Amino acid sequence: MNVFARVTAIEYVLPVNSLTNDELAREFPEWNVDKIFNKTGISDRRIIAQDECASDLAFLACEKLLATGTIDRSEIDFIILCTQSPDYFLPATACILQYRLGLSTLCGAFDYNQGCSGFIYGLGLAKGLIETGQAKNILLVTAESYSKFIHPADKSVRTLFGDAAAATLIQASAGGPFLDRFRYGTDGAGAKNLIVPIGGARHPAALNLEPDLYTDDSGNSRTDANLYMNGSAIFEFSMRRVPELFTSLFDDEFTIDQVDLFAFHQANKFMLDSLRRRIKLPSEKFIAEFAHCGNTVSSSIPIALKESLNKGVLVEGKTVVGVGFGVGYSWAGCIIKW
Repeated sequence: MNVFARVTAIEYVLPVNSLTNDELAREFPEWNVDKIFNKTGISDRRIIAQDECASDLAFLACEKLLATGTIDRSEIDFIILCTQSPDYFLPATACILQYRLGLSTLCGAFDYNQGCSGFIYGLGLAKGLIETGQAKNILLVTAESYSKFIHPADKSVRTLFGDAAAATLIQASAGGPFLDRFRYGTDGAGAKNLIVPIGGARHPAALNLEPDLYTDDSGNSRTDANLYMNGSAIFEFSMRRVPELFTSLFDDEFTIDQVDLFAFHQANKFMLDSLRRRIKLPSEKFIAEFAHCGNTVSSSIPIALKESLNKGVLVEGKTVVGVGFGVGYSWAGCIIKW
């Protein structure tokens, strides 16, 4: 009997602390509440506590999923963690999470650093592990705390990003394929356009020394230890690569009319509206679930899917196109049959 990988459950958590448009407008008087919302589509971002890490959110998301009773923790035989804010350079945060969750020592575990396309990449990895017989029950965890990289005086990114974690259960099942038509792309020439310049091995952070603070032409202040985003370059990349990726998912055997929902990386309102118009997608099939949490990087697509499940928009039998794109540059797409 053929075995196929299938998504069977999703849960997510957001930090307790929030950053609202009212708070941002008080800090940046040149941006009022309406301007922030109209540009980003975001009203609230959740911000992790100073003494918390992305792994703390990951743990809570996994425990929330396990508490549903969908699966017993003893049955989990692999954990895949997507994060760009790991607890340490080494060991892998997935190993720490395996121990903290009380999973079997026969469980495989690894991290991968992929950002906004990370959820789709993770689905592809899980499909490969399950359909080659290496695993049966996989926890795909996405967890990010970009707020730790953001300078408080940099409104260009502070208005966009929120912290979050999601846990997605992928299991072996008959009657598939349920995850199909994976497409990937990479262009490392764009690495410099969404980056934290220092802190890694190439440019280590100097101990006990604060890097220089500088202000760009738009009045945003940051250091090289903070997140930098070239918004116009990211937008141009997305408008060029995402439609190409999207088109590659379809042919005579699988047409756009067979798709019930489109779940793109939940970047911001301006980006998603522009992509939807460029590709000519109907708004009623296009998921937009980021107003309450902001751009949560690799967790944005599973959050969007879970919210669609909660609202009864996504039900069994539906077909979803998932598309992730961003930091790297990296992009990926696939078909998810629910």
